[in-house]
Amino acid sequence: MKRETLLAAARAAAEHAYAPYSRFRVGAAAVMETPEGEVMATGANVENASFGLTICAERVALASLFQMLPAGETPQVTQVAIACVDAPEDAPDEARVPCGACRQWLAELAPEATYYVDGIERDLTLPDLLPHAFRLERE
Repeated sequence: MKRETLLAAARAAAEHAYAPYSRFRVGAAAVMETPEGEVMATGANVENASFGLTICAERVALASLFQMLPAGETPQVTQVAIACVDAPEDAPDEARVPCGACRQWLAELAPEATYYVDGIERDLTLPDLLPHAFRLERE
């Protein structure tokens, strides 16, 4: 899918965020390959007064992909777009990229994906976002 198409989907998803505490709405769009072609899922952050219960947009989008698969299969995520629609135009890259928890989710579920972050012009890879990602070998 085209970079701008995914970023537009992420921006649109961010408009549905529930962010009354941070007022920092984030949207994400994730794409996976299936035998039938590409499938996209979007998500927005949903905050909670008990901040630890907040769920980020990236995790909502990835979890949504799992709902589209047969039980037990892992999605082959190829692209992820993230948009923080409330980030100031002059915000540094650090204010636009996923949080640490989301980066670890991405390391587990989308290690080979191409990442598009609204406001960062170049495409990113997981090592750009999380250079030394924790990995647990599976048997």
